Amino acid sequence: MMKASKICASLAALALSASAVIAFSPTAFAANEDNDPVTSSRSFRKVNTVRKDLLKESTSTDVDAKSNWGGIESLDVPQTESQAEKDAAAAKQRADAAAASAAAASRSAARDSLSATPQNFNITPPNGQSVASLLAFANQFVGVVPYKYGGNTPAGWDCSGMVQYLYANMGISLPHGSGAQATVGTAVPDIAHAMPGDILANSEHAAIYVGNGMVVNALNPGAGTAYTPLCYAFSSAYSIRRLL
Repeated sequence: MMKASKICASLAALALSASAVIAFSPTAFAANEDNDPVTSSRSFRKVNTVRKDLLKESTSTDVDAKSNWGGIESLDVPQTESQAEKDAAAAKQRADAAAASAAAASRSAARDSLSATPQNFNITPPNGQSVASLLAFANQFVGVVPYKYGGNTPAGWDCSGMVQYLYANMGISLPHGSGAQATVGTAVPDIAHAMPGDILANSEHAAIYVGNGMVVNALNPGAGTAYTPLCYAFSSAYSIRRLL
């Protein structure tokens, strides 16, 4: 009798399960008039690579060009500068101002040197072609003739222009250029063997040796034509050339 009761209970449970399947199964086909099964697809692209650094800031984002973000994508966001960029800009402005000030001072010095040149300056030609005559001739221009880049007359001259003018009045023609003047005449081995009247020159400067470690030269716009120590006139190697 007990066995028959268990069989009846099992059959009743099976019947209830079947009715539940029959009751719910139409809903799976309710959305499709042709009674085809409803399928779904993945909404997001499958990611195969696991991101290891979860705290790293993203640097770019792909956005659909047709996306509408309510106008926020067209906002004109002002660009700001970092403190380092502001400091760099301020430093550049100070450097530009200093360069402009130095250029103005140089032009002013050049004008002052020109205005200081006597209008009635009389030049005494050299007396002969000796070294003494050359140095005496050069002496009358010291403190009087201003420095002028590219010049080669007492109205204003540069270093090689002065040497060219002085030697021209001694009857010796020289090129206008310190580098070229470093190759004329006879070479002198070192300053210990130099004599007054020798030309000292390199690619940057030219002067005439007057003895005792001194030269006469057109140094710069501030100094003009002057006597200066050899070590002050030349900061690098130079040639010593003898013409007299």
